[in-house]
Amino acid sequence: MAAPSGRSGGWLRAALAGAALLCLAAGAAEEEPGTAGFDVRPGGEVHSFSRSLGDYSCTFTYSAQGGTNEQWQMNVAVSDDNLLFSCSIWRPQGKSYLFFTQFKAEVKGAKIEHAMAYSQAAVGAQSDIPLKQEEFEVTETTVSHREGKFRFELSKLLIVAKTPRDEL
Repeated sequence: MAAPSGRSGGWLRAALAGAALLCLAAGAAEEEPGTAGFDVRPGGEVHSFSRSLGDYSCTFTYSAQGGTNEQWQMNVAVSDDNLLFSCSIWRPQGKSYLFFTQFKAEVKGAKIEHAMAYSQAAVGAQSDIPLKQEEFEVTETTVSHREGKFRFELSKLLIVAKTPRDEL
């Protein structure tokens, strides 16, 4: 479920591109509503950071080792038509030097249609480097590391979720 499914691939690709643009815009303007900075703290303890927007929320839970705190950002947004909720979590400096022992991003109020995890976030001349599909798993509401397959590198998560809509 990490890649867009064939059943709705066109609009999902467009939505993912929109979420990626939101992520880039958020990196340029910290004051943008829905964007917040937080420290990813090593030490092996489990930590969480959450953001909400209306009826939707995103929570990033992780455990990491090595180094010192890193500044990360989270952006949550809802599409103009209120059909999509996006959650982007990333390290603005690109590649994280921390050793992640676990991670999970969970959305509430919407169902994940597309998600991708990256070992390096695009910055300057460097590109996003996605994790291999076997390193993480996607359910209707979570994106998380896959025990025994995840290679401990994480620098960015992108989630696009479909919001429930009332049928008339």
